[in-house]
Amino acid sequence: MEHISVLLKETIYVINPKDNGIYVDMTLGAGGHTKYLLEKSAPNGKVIAFDKDSESIENAQKTLKTVYGDRLILVHSDYSDSLNKLHELDISEVDGIIMDIGVSSYQIDTPDRGFSFLHNGTLDMRMDKESQLTAYDIVNVWDEEDIADILKTYGEERFSKRIARKIVSSRPISTTKQLANIVTLAIPKNFYKKIHPATKTFQALRIVVNNELEYLKKGLICAIEMLKDEGVLCVISFHSLEDRIVKNIFREYKHKQVLRLINKKPIYPNEEEIQNNRRARSAKLRCVVKINKEGDAV
Repeated sequence: MEHISVLLKETIYVINPKDNGIYVDMTLGAGGHTKYLLEKSAPNGKVIAFDKDSESIENAQKTLKTVYGDRLILVHSDYSDSLNKLHELDISEVDGIIMDIGVSSYQIDTPDRGFSFLHNGTLDMRMDKESQLTAYDIVNVWDEEDIADILKTYGEERFSKRIARKIVSSRPISTTKQLANIVTLAIPKNFYKKIHPATKTFQALRIVVNNELEYLKKGLICAIEMLKDEGVLCVISFHSLEDRIVKNIFREYKHKQVLRLINKKPIYPNEEEIQNNRRARSAKLRCVVKINKEGDAV
């Protein structure tokens, strides 16, 4: 499937890239937001793009680096370490930052990465392929109680215990399709009408494999530290656990008089975007501006 960046126009409008500005895409993915940042900040704006998925970095080397040259700096790193990486580049602050927290279309549509129940592949789910823990390890080795706990905590799955029991009794489980079928059998028929029955289970496994929520908290704090006065941070989340963290950290830094909310309520994709890209349907965009120490933020 062709990659379509979610809430692209809205995000770029708020960031408002300018010539000579320095911008950060903390989640490079397929490079949609990075490309627009480069185009809108031409001819001299720079973009630093982070991704812990080496394949995303390699793809951007071929598709973007060859076009934009020194204006694009690619960094193979999780965004939780982005502040240190920025200092290594002798950059102390930036004008704008985008964080698109969702799994990239490339990852979802590559069966061997194991992110999707729509494709039959190995139970992997690692965003960084150098990491040790895989979804296969959790499904085939972890105790039933521990599996049920992560399904409830990170998937908000009401049938977590039934699913965990079914998983343990069905071992060994080696493919995404096999797991999806097992989860479906554990849930009352036709209970989930709008989503696939395995959606929440796959979400929970992916979050745990990649330690996503802890990295998100660290990444948000790094982003706030990176911003110069009047710099803008835009974050796109795709489920309630992510959005809750974003909302709470933004609120905390607002109370500290470090940030001002640009939009008090999240911005959602319009109907046209959802029709063109079903993956956009759960997206939420929250944006903040760093308060000018000399006075009010713009």
